[in-house]
Amino acid sequence: MADIPDELIKLEHCAEEERAKLAGLTGEEYEAQWHRWRDASEVAQAAITKYAQAAEQDRHEVEQSVKRAVRRAEEDPAD
Repeated sequence: MADIPDELIKLEHCAEEERAKLAGLTGEEYEAQWHRWRDASEVAQAAITKYAQAAEQDRHEVEQSVKRAVRRAEEDPAD
């Protein structure tokens, strides 16, 4: 797998941040945050699909590479 563009990593990271904000919410707050997460996730997924098609790569493999890159970026280097 070739290097993943930083833009895809940023979009997935943004979606993950929105997902994490769901913790502890209920009712209307949860619903509003869920929509923000869904919107961010849709943007990331569309960008991954577009990149995979342009690069003639398997979309699922690209998505998994992006998710791995986001997880690595979020790991604490002190651990």
